[in-house]
Formats: sequence, structure tokens, C-alpha cells
Amino acid sequence: MPKPYSGPIVDAHHHLWDLGLGRHPWLAATAGERGGLGELGPLRRNYLPQDFSRDAAGHDVVATVHVEAGWASDDCVGETRWLETQDKSQGVAARYVVRVPLASPGAPALIEAQAAFDRVVGVRDILSWDPDPTRRFAARDGIMDEPAWRAGLALLGAHQLAFDLMVFPRQLADAARLAAAFPGQQFVLNHCGSPIDRDAEGMRRWREGLRALARHENVAVKISDLVAYDHNWTLDSLRPVVLHCIDCFGSDRAMFGSDFPVAGLHASFDDIYDGFKTIAADLSTDEQAALFFGNAKRIYRLDELSSASLLPA
Repeated sequence: MPKPYSGPIVDAHHHLWDLGLGRHPWLAATAGERGGLGELGPLRRNYLPQDFSRDAAGHDVVATVHVEAGWASDDCVGETRWLETQDKSQGVAARYVVRVPLASPGAPALIEAQAAFDRVVGVRDILSWDPDPTRRFAARDGIMDEPAWRAGLALLGAHQLAFDLMVFPRQLADAARLAAAFPGQQFVLNHCGSPIDRDAEGMRRWREGLRALARHENVAVKISDLVAYDHNWTLDSLRPVVLHCIDCFGSDRAMFGSDFPVAGLHASFDDIYDGFKTIAADLSTDEQAALFFGNAKRIYRLDELSSASLLPA
């Protein structure tokens, strides 16, 4: 009989914010929709470690990876400083993937400043671009091919920083070329490669692009926020997406993440992780442990954590 996972979990992808700081322009009341997520109104409230712990209470989440949450781009290190003040006693935001605009002239200094924080293990500079302006996250297309941007990316290796790669399926071939050009750089594809076009052609493009990217051993995938582009999801609609990710990357290069509170627009935390546990139940005990815990622990260097280092600085 299939046995769903019941061990410790590292949530590999979530966000926190305090809107009272006025540092999240994309969540301002005057901001429009973003990236096909739908109406953002329910996200316009503070989301702090205690809120995450409440939502995740039904699961054995022992540590989490905080991913940059659209903090004002002129003060990327400000988000990191703020995270350092947050309660770490429950393992929430034990590690950070931070923002650095890699094409900017200030990128080298920003990377140095971010890497000086022990909990910083990765960088994200969102590349998702679509001809439809309401879907775009990035300012322009083709950023990952620009020499200045690649020069910034090349600086991450010296600090052992992963790069969280967020793109749409139309960009997966470009991402595969990028991974080939930087074989020593660890990439982590966000949100399964964002399968936003749900018709047959769109899903075919996503499946083929994902498999091509997965041929590069320096790329891992986060199986996260499947409901962002499948608002009327069912377990049967999520299952083939999850299983294709695992089939492409293997159980040693895939990890689960909630993308809370963003995924909360369309599902509860229990919906998400109960779904992961049900879908993965046919895998071996070791494979499940890798997907829920071990891979995120390894790639995001959580193995260096001690109980003391979880406490606030």
C-alpha cells in the first residue's frame, strides 16, 4: 500500500512581508494584476513568521527558505536586514534567497553585501517575460542573454550562491542554454517552470522545455505553487505536473515548496502539502524524504544549521 510521507519538511519556497514598511510596491492597492496570479487583494495583509507557522501547523515543517518578495528594488539588502530581525525559533526563514538585479552596475557590491549574511544561500532576479503585459514580471525579454546580466551571474559562484531561475515555458530553451554556459552554477527552477498556458499546445511546450532543461545536471526544480496557473485545480490536474517534474529531474534534483502566502490565493497550506504527500505516496521512502527534506537541505545549505543559528541575530 502507498504510504504518504510523514517526516520532517523543509519548505523550499515562501515569502514574508510587513506592508507597514511600504517596501512592496507590487502589493500596493493601486498595483494591477501580476503574472497571471489573479486578484491580489487577499495578499494585502502582513505575513510574518507566526502567520506561516499557523498555516503550516498540520505539517512537520522544521525549516524554510525565504525567497525575495518583491521588496523595493532600490533597497534589496533592506529586505535581508529586515529578515534578520524576524523570529527564527520555529525555523521560518532559516535561509534566504535574496534579490540582486544582476545587470545593474551595482551588482558586484550588492552581491558582496548580501553574501555577508550567513543565512543568504541564493539570489533571484526574476526573468519571467511574456508578450502579454499583464503576465510580465521582468522589465524586458532576453535578459538572461545580456552580457552585463551574465557578468553579474558569474559572480555568484565565488560565494556558493544558487540562482533561483523564474521563467515561463517560452523561455525554457534559453534557460537551458544559460545552464550550459554556466556548468558550475547551481540553478533552481521556480514553480515547475510556470506552466501558464493550460491548453494542449501550452502544456506540450512546457513538458518539452522542462525535459530539455533537466538534461543539465546543475539545474534542480522546485515543485511549488502549482495552483498559480491552475486556479480550478484538482488533485488529478496537479498530479501530471508534479510527476513530470520528478520524471525529468529525478528525486535527487526536485523539492517541494508552498509559495505561501501567494499560493493561498487558490489553496490552503494543507491542500498543497496533503496533495504533495498523496501524489508522492507511491515513491520509495528515500525518494519522498529527498523531495520533502533532503534536497532543499543540501542545495540551500541547511545542513550547516544548528539550533543556536536558528535564533534571531
